[in-house]
Amino acid sequence: MGETILKTNQLTKTYKKHTVLHDVSIELKEGRIYGLIGENGAGKSTLMKIISGISFQTEGSFELFGKSTDKEIQQQRKRIASMIEQPAISPDMTAKGNLKYHRLMRGIPNEELEDEILQLVGLKSTNNKKAKHFSLGMKQRLGIAIALLTNPELLILDEPVNGLDPIGVVEIRQLLTRLCEERQMTILISSHNLPELYQTTTDYIIIHKGKIMKQMTQQQLDEECRHYIRIGCTVPEQCAHVLETILKTQNFQVMPNKTIKLYDFLEYLGDVSTALFEHGVTLTEFSLQGDTLENYFLTLIGGERHV
Repeated sequence: MGETILKTNQLTKTYKKHTVLHDVSIELKEGRIYGLIGENGAGKSTLMKIISGISFQTEGSFELFGKSTDKEIQQQRKRIASMIEQPAISPDMTAKGNLKYHRLMRGIPNEELEDEILQLVGLKSTNNKKAKHFSLGMKQRLGIAIALLTNPELLILDEPVNGLDPIGVVEIRQLLTRLCEERQMTILISSHNLPELYQTTTDYIIIHKGKIMKQMTQQQLDEECRHYIRIGCTVPEQCAHVLETILKTQNFQVMPNKTIKLYDFLEYLGDVSTALFEHGVTLTEFSLQGDTLENYFLTLIGGERHV
């Protein structure tokens, strides 16, 4: 694993009598894309604002690039960039004009950087077109371009694909993947588009009503959501013997409750049931199981509402 970029310790944020974040503890590593999943009001934006220095926690602490004092964290924030809620775009300026304005405001001397970043985000050919005439996807990419001016090591993006058409979503996905792979940039991204997150992120942080429900890698999620044939039978040892000797597979698990998870033959349920029946296995359960990311999320938070 790479360097720890961010580590929070029981972060809590309270507005008057309303607690928005409850004891939030997460850890982000270098060169990974983290998907922050949660419903509206779950605390996603609040957490991002605290990390970015726009807001401050009521209780708890966090480390940024290994530094933990307020003065050190403020210094380390020069290594991060964020786009939270709306991109900071001047509508009457061109893409290059926007970049030039923000570059000068931040005291960055390298003028060539403007064209380099516009090329990176796919806005080099917009020429004299003003930002107010951009599509939503182009505006999102321009907002990310502005954030990239400082060449951040941690990029925080709040709902960057919200409202985009399919082409815009793919463009943002490809951009984020390229930034992570080519620059080893760590990215924290929130989104309601769970299928898209599944194609973009390497890790997941699931938050519900201000509490972290789960932090897991893509591999761990795949294992949780992995599809399989669930087999219930009176003698699981006999079933396992048939799977190994007749169907020639060892890609199964005997669970503590004596059911069996078979990960092969997912498209050949009839062949499996026939083989088991013909060799004397009495089935009490036989079904295809497995979750999508959406279903897993809903199961984890204990609800059936759509996100």
